[in-house]
Amino acid sequence: MALPLCFHFFTPVLARPVHVQRVRPVRLSKVVVRAKGGNGEAAVVWFKNDLRIDDHPGLIEAVEKHESVIPLYVFDPCILSDYSERMLGLLLFAIQDLKSALISQGSDLILRFGSAEDILFNLVNEVRASHVFTEEEVEYNLLKVISSVEFSLRNLIFAWGNPEVAFWKAPLYDYKSLVEMPTSYNNFLGTKLSKVTPLPAPALPSLNKELQRGSMPTLDEVKQFLLEKGSKSDYSWISIKNVRAKSVLWRTDENPRTLEVIRNKRNANSFFASEDANDVRGGTDNALGALAAYLRYLEGTGRDDYQELHDKLRRAETRNGASFYTLFSSSLFLGTISRRQVFYEAIKYEKERNAGFISPFGYSAPTVGASVDAICSMEWYWLLALKAQTCNEGGYSIRIWRWNGHIIQYTAVGNDGPAILLVHGFGAFLQHYRDNIKEIADNGFRVWAITLLGFGKSEKPNASYSELMWAELLRDFIVDVINEPVHVVGNSLGGYISSIVAGVWPSLAKSLVLINTAGIVVPSYTSIPTSNEWRTSYFSRLRASLLLLFLRSSAASILKSYYPTKKERVDAALVKEITRASYDPGAATILESIFNFNLSIPLNFLIDSFGGRVLVIQGIKDPLVKAGDFLPMLREYCKHVTIKELDAGHCAHDELPEEVNSILGDWAKEESKVGFIVDAV
Repeated sequence: MALPLCFHFFTPVLARPVHVQRVRPVRLSKVVVRAKGGNGEAAVVWFKNDLRIDDHPGLIEAVEKHESVIPLYVFDPCILSDYSERMLGLLLFAIQDLKSALISQGSDLILRFGSAEDILFNLVNEVRASHVFTEEEVEYNLLKVISSVEFSLRNLIFAWGNPEVAFWKAPLYDYKSLVEMPTSYNNFLGTKLSKVTPLPAPALPSLNKELQRGSMPTLDEVKQFLLEKGSKSDYSWISIKNVRAKSVLWRTDENPRTLEVIRNKRNANSFFASEDANDVRGGTDNALGALAAYLRYLEGTGRDDYQELHDKLRRAETRNGASFYTLFSSSLFLGTISRRQVFYEAIKYEKERNAGFISPFGYSAPTVGASVDAICSMEWYWLLALKAQTCNEGGYSIRIWRWNGHIIQYTAVGNDGPAILLVHGFGAFLQHYRDNIKEIADNGFRVWAITLLGFGKSEKPNASYSELMWAELLRDFIVDVINEPVHVVGNSLGGYISSIVAGVWPSLAKSLVLINTAGIVVPSYTSIPTSNEWRTSYFSRLRASLLLLFLRSSAASILKSYYPTKKERVDAALVKEITRASYDPGAATILESIFNFNLSIPLNFLIDSFGGRVLVIQGIKDPLVKAGDFLPMLREYCKHVTIKELDAGHCAHDELPEEVNSILGDWAKEESKVGFIVDAV
């Protein structure tokens, strides 16, 4: 089993090393910082995913309250281990631009390699800082790192008193209380909260005390550092993420290239790292320039950089507004530009086009609408993630993981035993396993349950959804979060997606459990139908809107048809959450995908490709999948399959949770014993 790079954070901090180990190729030079006579008047501003000086409340407060401000970025493996090579390259562009912006004001960005906990302890001790300013986070791995930093600064003795970690955030909406914030988007909009205007960059104090600073590393140096901090098993495990589902299923050469885009030629004034790249690169100035070009798509231009961005916009517009996510999601993830800065620029441009007015009938430019809608959507899911940190749902805590920059909610329960991953079906969420998660964990298992992109309180970006996209999300979740092979359990569409994961990347799954799975069995398959990216149309949007209205009005009756044995399990909480999610921004987009699903990869092909043991739990009263036709096909054409029939409908795990929990527990224990014996041999 591969150990996560963050393993050291689970052990108590006993002492801090005097010297911090840094990556060998980095050359050190001097920078001057002024400290006021050792009276604790210095402050450290710890940059993470907020790589800007514009609209940075933490930096502004540090400058207002302290005579000495030390900007810091830490290359911490626990933060960067999940970054793709592409994202690492974009990160370096952003750090370089931030460093240049700080130097232009007589300051600088201190660069360190290693544990943020150790580095901040040493730096705070060196400059006698009274405060560490850092952005409030929602991601679980970042929260662990921050918690370790807080523990060190709170529990170790400093001669001038213990430094305080000061958290800041830059919300778009001027909300007062997360606890009182409604979780319904309609109700939230009904509060009519005012928008917060972005803040200008502060004038930074000059630095006057000698400190060592690391010069900018290369991409290869950062990769080497992360490799040295990991292990060979970590590297081979993480490399699975470079294998695209399409390349395996259809033997195509569609694996993502390494970040040679950073080295490829590009236009001198390009907003991008290379001609092939779609992510806007660099810092705030470049992001704002790219945003200006994006907003002005309808205007004629002779500028090469604008024309290049407009070409990329057209290629990325697989559906109305999708290009904004493609071009700017990395900039927003790295924080080179804030969400409210984008909102402000978009509204400012709209007013310029309309003599200072905003029309109640919509925006005059589609790119303005795409920008505003995307930012309001991102802000909403960030607020939901923040709110989830304040309360437990169903007796277990909600954690946040980011996938391609998007917020994904999940939970993890249990400390010992085999690992089990629960995957919900279409329209559901992790709480659909409300009576499975804790009960299975209490029987000696470690249980993870995830809410897939586009569902529940996970983000619903304006994107093209497909079974292969969700399969790659699950692959990355197993690699980045669980970090070991797992028993994969899926219901309905979640079962089909789990089958793709097991069939395409067999080393990720110890076994496969399908509960009333979607998919078909093809007796004599000779080839696999190709899956093409779909583009939106007026008719698909119209059908999705009508379907959404129908589902909102009929959610309870539809659900009860899926629970023929125990209709009382369709309670108010289940109906309320499904209805609540239907009002989220992006809900109609996910429904559009229904009309473009291509579940044509045969289940028996995926099961054969997996080669491991498969358990099928089938509710025989399922109105969607006729057990009398489906099960005989499974028995005849699928190897290594065990079938359990239950007197239940489509959601057997929630309709008969006790029976399903018992079956899952016995199965996972038996399969784990078999795996242990095989490993020993």
